[in-house]
Amino acid sequence: MTASPNPHRLLPLALGLFQAALLLFFLLFVTYDEPSAQAEDASSVAKHLYSIFPFFQDIQVMLVVGLGLLLTFLPRYGLSVLTHNFLLLNFSMQWAMMLQGLLHCFHHGQVHLSLHSILTAEFAAVTVLISMGAILGRTSPFQLLIMATCEVPIYLTTEWAIITYLGVLDVGGTITIHVFSCYFGLGVSKALFRASQQPVHPNETSTPRSDLMSLVGMLILWVFWPSFVAVLCQPGDAQHRAILNTLLAMSASAVTTIVASSLMERDGKLSPGHLQNGSLAGGVAIGAVADMAMAPGAALALGSLSAMICLLGSRFLTPFLARKLSLQDQCGIHNLHGLPGILGAAASAVAILVVPDVTGMAMGRFGDRGAGWQRLCFDDSLYFKGQEEGVPLWKNINLDGTTAGHQHRLLPSP
Repeated sequence: MTASPNPHRLLPLALGLFQAALLLFFLLFVTYDEPSAQAEDASSVAKHLYSIFPFFQDIQVMLVVGLGLLLTFLPRYGLSVLTHNFLLLNFSMQWAMMLQGLLHCFHHGQVHLSLHSILTAEFAAVTVLISMGAILGRTSPFQLLIMATCEVPIYLTTEWAIITYLGVLDVGGTITIHVFSCYFGLGVSKALFRASQQPVHPNETSTPRSDLMSLVGMLILWVFWPSFVAVLCQPGDAQHRAILNTLLAMSASAVTTIVASSLMERDGKLSPGHLQNGSLAGGVAIGAVADMAMAPGAALALGSLSAMICLLGSRFLTPFLARKLSLQDQCGIHNLHGLPGILGAAASAVAILVVPDVTGMAMGRFGDRGAGWQRLCFDDSLYFKGQEEGVPLWKNINLDGTTAGHQHRLLPSP
């Protein structure tokens, strides 16, 4: 008889082969962007680099710390989820960098690497981290790597189709990131667990301590979310509007969440799960219209409405989908990313019709291209020793906001 392969050996083997292949690719084809030949150009590049790097740091904190802690509501799965989140971020980012380099940055036999290309690769990785939420705790790290390997190229293709081919305005990734990753993750969940509704696992119930850690993650995400939306906006008025609109929408969603959560509970007390998701819903919904010249009241209204949809979805829609479709959504990504994302997409369509100069902004950027309106479950002991057993135009935008080469995502001019 032959022994079956140890599942704990598959992960290091797969990662080792991937890293070796990536190392070979970088040695043969990847180089850094050449420095500017003129002193004034070099000074300009440095100025824009210093302006964008703080945004980059904010996004790193969001993804590594904020999102990781948000997922620690499972009390016996904290070490695993933090490690899996960190692993998938790095794996997916490197995989996206290689694919983007081959597709969009391959010139004269070389791929030119820049901070911007790393940023856009991280946006591709975000989709994997969100999708993971639907199947969290019921899948192995190796299965998550397989999902990431498939999802990143599908995301890149979908983003190109939505932004470049269809000309959709989506500066903050509401459609291309949040909606896509939500329904991709739910599709994976349905494919894995389609036979019947999964019973509630004993380790699935959160505790006050795990809810506290998850709330800390929500707070970190809430603080840094405007950087995620505004980082690739056109510098100047558009970026300024994106920051302000995102802050207003998220502030409104936070207040609305507290009000709605209290009203939805019979004893009037707050639900930690509501706070963890509803407070961030405004950031998801506002992304599609964040840089538009909309009224501040519209940003507040969108934030409030997104929080209401998120909480109502958690209360009524999630149990319905689980009961009727046997659809498992461990982290409620449909409520936080899917429903507010659809709301944001609808808001962008309305904004095109009612916000002054939106059409002109889009045509001004794309007029030369004729593109129209462009724009063993829940237990750390499975993977750690010593644990007791379980009880965009996103692609080629220079740092100064100008486009060069392949135009992948449109950012409207102020």
